[in-house]
Amino acid sequence: MRIVSRVAAMQKLALRCKRAGTRIGLVPTMGYLHAGHLSLVQRARRAVGKNGVVVVSIFVNPTQFGPKEDFSRYPRDLKRDLKLCRGAGVDVVFTPGDKEMYPRQGEAADEAAREDARPTAKCSTYVVEERLSQTMEGAARPTHFRGVTTVVAKLFNLVQPEVAVFGQKDFQQAVIIQRMVADLNFPVKIIIAPTVREADGLAMSSRNQYLVGDLRRQAAVLWCAIQMARATVKKLRTFPAVKLKVAVKKLVACEPDTRLDYVEFFEPEPPTPVAEVTRGTHMALAVYIGKTRLIDNARI
Repeated sequence: MRIVSRVAAMQKLALRCKRAGTRIGLVPTMGYLHAGHLSLVQRARRAVGKNGVVVVSIFVNPTQFGPKEDFSRYPRDLKRDLKLCRGAGVDVVFTPGDKEMYPRQGEAADEAAREDARPTAKCSTYVVEERLSQTMEGAARPTHFRGVTTVVAKLFNLVQPEVAVFGQKDFQQAVIIQRMVADLNFPVKIIIAPTVREADGLAMSSRNQYLVGDLRRQAAVLWCAIQMARATVKKLRTFPAVKLKVAVKKLVACEPDTRLDYVEFFEPEPPTPVAEVTRGTHMALAVYIGKTRLIDNARI
């Protein structure tokens, strides 16, 4: 397994693979890997074949974090991540630093991170999706998707993948990346892989490690809310979205340390809010468990 930390070296390696006709599959991550990430690696391997190259990027992207979010606290353990990548058969791990990805503002980003404020790493040019990014996560975190689309575009230019794999847990993100690829003619196939869950239904996430003591038990309320919505629609066939939102809010409030940020019901392609929830409607929600904000989504 090869470890690459320099932008120029990654692009040089990618272009060499392209000239040799070697297919590249990319799995973008922010590290602190878990079984969900490894399932994306397996999907990338199937897509490019045994003779292809699977690249995992590990980069905690400062531009997708908002003010007072958890950029400085976000879990990092590169040694552990590299061990997991070796075991999963990853060919290349791309681990750039802030100053490699945002060279003009690296020092400012480091300073902001120490203060636990929003990092100030900036580009002069951003990639901005202007329609699908206005709701749900985009409304709750106004600069988030601008940072996501920009860093993913940069990764596509550096890694030159034929295939990139994203997890369905971040459904809105994956749909926005698909739109960016279509609108800007990136020659990349986007694969959205199923969410991997813990035994109690909690979607696997690097942020789950924040959940200590009883908070971990309470976090299962996200999956309980999805299950409740499914049971309601299965029984009644159709149900007003506004009433189901109220029911979800009440369910979340039953736990002492939880708070609903948002819940939405929508048709998935493209994401369009619905007034009536039926079989096939998609549900997305964000919930604070103590100070930790978790998201989830599923088809009802």
